[in-house]
Amino acid sequence: MRELIKLTNEKTVEILNRHIANWNTLFVKLHNYHWFVKGPHFFMLHEKFEELYNEAAEHIDEIAERLLTLKGTPVATMKEYLEMATIKEAMGEKAADDMVQTLSSDFEKMTAELEQDIGTIENEDDETTADMLIGIRQSVEKHNWMFRSFLEK
Repeated sequence: MRELIKLTNEKTVEILNRHIANWNTLFVKLHNYHWFVKGPHFFMLHEKFEELYNEAAEHIDEIAERLLTLKGTPVATMKEYLEMATIKEAMGEKAADDMVQTLSSDFEKMTAELEQDIGTIENEDDETTADMLIGIRQSVEKHNWMFRSFLEK
């Protein structure tokens, strides 16, 4: 019988911690955008950014708890997040379209990473973690479709 909880291998720890770092970086970026968005789309984007940072908080907790379940250790400091994240923190974007374009680029990068990481984790025979990442990827892809649609002229 397969052991229900196995010690996570180093690659899985690295993957999940990168996602924790990305989501924490995104969480802060989304707050920045939520507070500083201006213009004719203010109400819509202000609300959307809040929705997304609340969702980011859920992903952070879910991924960290999965890592703990697998006897791994999640990163938990801003220094670690910024060192490990593959997306960048907000860079003072002022125009609403620039904010949405930056998020779309971030979500493209996260989608590609999720796709690769799902395959890696499936090869480790960890269907539960792969399934969690598949659900996150689905959400990221949907949000990015909406961003791209928003940006179409």
